[in-house]
This record gives sequence, structure tokens and C-alpha cells, in this order.
Amino acid sequence: MNGLARKTIIGFVQLFAAMCIALLVPAGTVDYPQAWVYVLIFMGSAALITAYLWKHDPKLLERRVSAGPSAEKEISQKVIQALAAVAFLGILIVPGLDRRFGWSAVPTPVVIVGDALVALGFFIVFLVFRENSFASAAIEVASEQHVISSGPYAVVRHPMYAGALLMLFGTPFALGSWWGLLSTVALAAVIVWRLLDEEQFLSKHLQGYPAYCRKVGSRLIPSVW
Repeated sequence: MNGLARKTIIGFVQLFAAMCIALLVPAGTVDYPQAWVYVLIFMGSAALITAYLWKHDPKLLERRVSAGPSAEKEISQKVIQALAAVAFLGILIVPGLDRRFGWSAVPTPVVIVGDALVALGFFIVFLVFRENSFASAAIEVASEQHVISSGPYAVVRHPMYAGALLMLFGTPFALGSWWGLLSTVALAAVIVWRLLDEEQFLSKHLQGYPAYCRKVGSRLIPSVW
């Protein structure tokens, strides 16, 4: 087993364990069907994307498995990534507590819509990876990197974050928790902070990026922002 395979498998195991602990321990039970369906969709989508990258773009996969605060070079991004990790745990822990104490009564159709949003968010992320081989988990510029303006990048400047936000906003609904939306808003704020900081970095270090920003005016939502 090579180093990339080992890091990928270890990362999957760690993510699965962290998600199960963050959901089920606060819930105080494994009898949490919404959580199991959510984890299945989340991990299944991530596995399909990983399999695609393993076959078609192993260099991008290597860029993606090196994630987290330690992978960032900019101090601001180290802070942002640390906050994002805490906020992500929050969008799992709060619904778990909601399940334990029965704060919410989310109708099944809404839960299904939440699951669909999670899957759709992952699909958008997949489209980004298929279009942009430089979509590293850390904010950096590779020596051969150039501006990508085709595919989803022709619609918004940060389609990966758009997909991630769609998935994150679907999470509390998928987990049957109205209160989970509070944690999602906090994580969305961190993501917006990250993309604004990223734009400043790319404008300084990636040739042609300011012109691209002038061409594609929307960051996350077409014709809105």
C-alpha cells in the first residue's frame, strides 16, 4: 500500500469515526435513523468522488488528503481552518443533542429534502474537481497553476464552496434538527471569511485572477453575491 492510499484510508476511517461519535454520543443512542442515513450519504458521496480522483486525477487526490490547519501556509487560514473544524463538529453535535432532548419535530419530507441537498452539494463539488485539478484543500498556488474559468467556474467564482454550503445547509434538515441551523450559520460565516481571504491571496499570487473576478462577478450565488 503506497503512502497516498494509506493516508486516504486513514482519513476515511477517522472521518467516519468522528462523525459517528459527534452524532451518536450527544444523542445518547444508536437509534437515530436520520443520522445513519446522513452518514451513509455523506461517506458514500465522498467515497465515489475519491474513487474518481484515484482513477482520473491522483495528483488532485493527494492535494485533497493534505487538509486541515497544519496544511495551510497563511496564518489567517490556519485560524479559519481550526474554526471551521469546530463549527463542523457543531453541526453534528447540536442535532445529536436535539435528538436526545426532543427539541425539534422535523417532518419526514423535510428530512428527505435535506438528504437530497447533501447529495446535490457533493455532486457540485464533484463537478468542481472534474473541472479544476488545482482545487487543493489548502490555499496555495502551484507552479503550473492557471485560472479556471470554465464549467461551474463560469457561473460563480467559488463553486466548491457553493456546493459545500448547500450540503451544510441540508445537514440539519437531514438530521431532523431545526436547532442545527444555528451551527450551520456559524460555519457558513467561517466559509465566507475563508473565500474572501482566498480571493486576496489569489489576486496577489495567481496571474489573471483579478481579470477573472471582473468577468465573473458572483462569488457564491449567481446574480446575487
